[in-house]
Amino acid sequence: MAVLRKLARPLLAAPFVTGGLRTLRRPETAAEAARPVIQEIGKRIPALAGDPLQPARVTGAIQAAAALMFATGRAPRLSALTLAATLVPTSLTAHAFWTVEDPDERARQRADFLTDLASLGGLLIAAADTHGKPSLVFRSRHALDHRHPVDAVRRPVEAAAVRTVHRAKGVAGSLTGSR
Repeated sequence: MAVLRKLARPLLAAPFVTGGLRTLRRPETAAEAARPVIQEIGKRIPALAGDPLQPARVTGAIQAAAALMFATGRAPRLSALTLAATLVPTSLTAHAFWTVEDPDERARQRADFLTDLASLGGLLIAAADTHGKPSLVFRSRHALDHRHPVDAVRRPVEAAAVRTVHRAKGVAGSLTGSR
């Protein structure tokens, strides 16, 4: 499985590295696609109104950096989640096929949107991947048990005792004919 991760991460990250660097170098195309969304957000939050070039550059930089981190295995869960978070607004603005009138362009935008959805699914799976190790929630719960070794032993023993009592009652009931 480790070989699969080492191969799959760079493959999943490659479009984000190239797209992020392209947007960072030439943000005009991405800014033009994002302009309507930024204007709508600017109406509600005046501090975010303004030139869409800056948010496009920031998004490109975040995508390129997170993709490089993901491809190299540095904080892979966090970087995958970051890529997923930047992919959603990028996809909704760049591939809004529902607003396109031309059938050929609409089909192309729909295909690009669905490709982004597939990437989002892969990123969400990668964000949940714990490399076969227990999750942080599991480890934190069990770390608490290790601070109190008596409780860590007592809980499973008590649970086993309760199960044994229930089984004994079931066997006794079946022997006596009552339940």
